[in-house]
Amino acid sequence: MARGVERRPPQVPAIVADLSARADEPVVLAAGGVVWRRGEGDQLEVVLVHRPRYGDWSLPKGKLDPGEDHRAAALREVEEETGLRCGLDEDLPDSRYRDRKGRPKVVRYWLMHPLGEAAEPSAYATGEVDQVVWRTVDEAEAMATYERDRELIDTAATLVRART
Repeated sequence: MARGVERRPPQVPAIVADLSARADEPVVLAAGGVVWRRGEGDQLEVVLVHRPRYGDWSLPKGKLDPGEDHRAAALREVEEETGLRCGLDEDLPDSRYRDRKGRPKVVRYWLMHPLGEAAEPSAYATGEVDQVVWRTVDEAEAMATYERDRELIDTAATLVRART
């Protein structure tokens, strides 16, 4: 495999919404995760974050730093926004959409599991995130602001339930 090139399994589709980028239009690259655990009564739970700037509830994610690969960015962003150090599980579908500035954006996601207890998220200090919550799958799907996040939560729950 060429250096810096990441391959993905062909069975992982993308969640696409209005992404008809021109060839000369730069694409915003981001990465994130659906973090899961078994909660009370062995119920599957996932993490959502509240971003006060946008007034939304979403999955933790963020833009790649220069020279950073998607996996590293996903782990970094999830830790910054949730305070959780995580391990990567399966690839999840990409999300492709136009951001609030009208730019095409592609977000790569992974199913993730926490490696320990949460620290205080560094995103609290910047005001980027002001709440981090664990919710059951049904609660998270109802709470998530964006349909693309609800679809990812559903896909993640299906994967976890199939292996446990």
